[in-house]
Parts: sequence; structure tokens; C-alpha cells
Amino acid sequence: MAKLTKRDIVVAISNQTGMVQHQVFDVVQRTLDKITDSLANNIPVELRNFGVFQPRLTKPRVGRNPNQPGSSFVIPPRATVKFKAGKIMRQRVEKLSRELKEASDHKAKIETRAPTPARENSQG
Repeated sequence: MAKLTKRDIVVAISNQTGMVQHQVFDVVQRTLDKITDSLANNIPVELRNFGVFQPRLTKPRVGRNPNQPGSSFVIPPRATVKFKAGKIMRQRVEKLSRELKEASDHKAKIETRAPTPARENSQG
């Protein structure tokens, strides 16, 4: 499955706006740097209709080594980033989930209806 990279974003914006790719890359990189700096300083980032990035601290928890039964250790709390999708993103992804579900249901129907090939007896 293909993925969208920063380079893909830069090329698409450059083609749509007519700006030089180097300038678009600089703007995209500065945007990402500003988001990262804000999160690193415990400042949530809200992008309307896209979503909210919020720094949070995980709870300490007990970890176990499956190769050494009976051994356990405490995994300390650490800072992570929580993302909550915005309204428009949620709606568009929900539409995708309905389409994927319909496609998988359709594929399942075809597979159950397909006749199995008859085996020939190859004794000779």
C-alpha cells in the first residue's frame, strides 16, 4: 500500500500553486518544526477541521519479559502525543470505512458463490 511522504506533499503543493519546490519544502518543514516545538513545550496544537495534537504523559505500568516468566519491571511514565481527528477528517475517513466494508462484503459474497474446481483423478 502506498504512503504519502513529505516529498509528495511538497510536489503537489508546488504543482497547485506554481511555487518553487524549494520554497514549498521550506514552508512545510517550518510548519512541522513549529508543531514539534509546541508539543515539546507542552502546548497543544489545534488545526481546525483536521485535528488536535496534545502532549500527554503515559501512566507507569508493569512490563514482563516473556522469555523469563516471573520477572517483571516497571515501565516509567513518558511523554507521548495524542491525536484527535477533527470533524471533517472523521467524516471523510468514516466514508472510507463504509466503502471498504462494502467492498469486503462484496468480495466475500463472490468467494462464497465461486464454484470449487473439480479434482481429477490422475491414476493411470
